[in-house]
Amino acid sequence: MKKYYKIGMVILGFVLLVIAYRYRSHRLQEDIAERILRFHVVANSNTEQDQTLKLKVRDRIGEYLREELADVQDLEECEQIVSGLLAQIEHCAREVITGEGYSYPVKAVVKDTKFPVKTYGSYSFPAGTYRALNVVIGSGAGENWWCVMYPNLCFANAVYRVEDENSKEELQSVLTEDEYKELMAEGKIRVKFKYLDFIF
Repeated sequence: MKKYYKIGMVILGFVLLVIAYRYRSHRLQEDIAERILRFHVVANSNTEQDQTLKLKVRDRIGEYLREELADVQDLEECEQIVSGLLAQIEHCAREVITGEGYSYPVKAVVKDTKFPVKTYGSYSFPAGTYRALNVVIGSGAGENWWCVMYPNLCFANAVYRVEDENSKEELQSVLTEDEYKELMAEGKIRVKFKYLDFIF
């Protein structure tokens, strides 16, 4: 009986650990979602050509928004500017799409969007609903690309990597110290729970 009792206690401890992790991730996600705006580009399909087109559209929109958002001071201002530029953003995307010989429609909208767990640079963002600029190419059936538009982790450099110290400082400035640390720790914790993904 003692053997089964010990096994039961191990299982119980393990379940409680999983529950605690899920609660922690949910709380972290809600806190962060209130402070950031994401940038999301969805390809028409997963063919090599459509995926390449997606990145070209991303680069063109990024080039345009880098200048438009250069002096943005807060999240509200960023979303207001982006929402007012949706027609221009779609125009940028269409220029690339037609220039590459395609006739896909494109739609840009700022809305609440559900994301799975996403890792960007050193940070792992928990799954959940985030406000985002969504640019959907064609049927939108392909894999997506994303980054954080506010604070600016997208446009620090030409290769869209979060390695720039200024970008890290911007993210730190809008999060609490604990939130920032948890955001970096989230990916490490996910590795430990990777084999339990079917539970989540």
